[in-house]
Amino acid sequence: MTLRTAVIGVGHLGRQHARIHSQLAAAGTTDFISVCDLTETTAREIAAERNVAWTTNWHDLIDQVDAVSLAVPTESHCELACGLLAAGIHVLVEKPIARTLAEADQMIAAAEKSNSLLQVGHLERFNPALVALRPHVRNPVYFEIHRIGEFTARSLDIDVVLDLMIHDLDIVQWLVGENIAVTELHAVGIPILTNKVDAANVRLEFASGAVANITASRVGTEKIRKMRFFQPHDYVAVDYATRHASISSLAPPASDGAWPGVHHRQLEIVDVEPLRAEIQSFIEAVRDRKPSPVSGADGRNALALALRALEKIQDHTVRSGINVFGEKVID
Repeated sequence: MTLRTAVIGVGHLGRQHARIHSQLAAAGTTDFISVCDLTETTAREIAAERNVAWTTNWHDLIDQVDAVSLAVPTESHCELACGLLAAGIHVLVEKPIARTLAEADQMIAAAEKSNSLLQVGHLERFNPALVALRPHVRNPVYFEIHRIGEFTARSLDIDVVLDLMIHDLDIVQWLVGENIAVTELHAVGIPILTNKVDAANVRLEFASGAVANITASRVGTEKIRKMRFFQPHDYVAVDYATRHASISSLAPPASDGAWPGVHHRQLEIVDVEPLRAEIQSFIEAVRDRKPSPVSGADGRNALALALRALEKIQDHTVRSGINVFGEKVID
């Protein structure tokens, strides 16, 4: 039976989910039924654009759909996801999975109890550059990552750590090894334009000896999405924005004993839009009864690191005497 789908929350990101769901329905992969948004004009607009039904109450979707994209504000993730999962509806929830680990645990438990699939929207796992690179990753030891964005009025309900950096916290943990513990975490961050942390730097140290230095900002003048890391004999560079990945490796020594050179190769990618690949993976996992490609536990792990980072940032803020607006406190 063709899966019936809906998108709940069709703001900035949710309307992109609606676009992909509409494309999949047009290809006969799914049956896109409805969109849902608290703002009636928004729901009506996207519904007309995608030629589907609309509602302002997510409860109306129960018994009408099999799977949903959930792109509402983070504060509503737990309530809606748990209600949908309890009704047997499979859920792809945008990152971060929830506000707290307790909420994440409730969502994971709800999925397990109803035998429904919960997937977390860590989009960068589906970036073509990372998909091409993943088979070549072996024992990475040092990461330098920069994720910089221009200021926009979206996602200001959460800090930059939960908005942007959480992508990289997830990717680093995934590449180093999901079962390898973070033994040390150091972080600093400041509010600049909002009363949330707008720029932050985190340094992770893993039990394996790997180290990651991650910088994120949402008040830059250009968009930067780059990761570089070293593993034995290799230097790896990834540009998420341009979807390019390369590996520079130490070449074998010459027969005359001369110092070996460096072999550089650009990885071939299959250029699929990451969001489309993510939603397709969700639909396929539901349809084929496979494990979630990015499970609730994966989302919880990324959230745990992000919350640890925010605790360290708060400690630094208190020590440095910076108030919530980034101004130095003068005694």
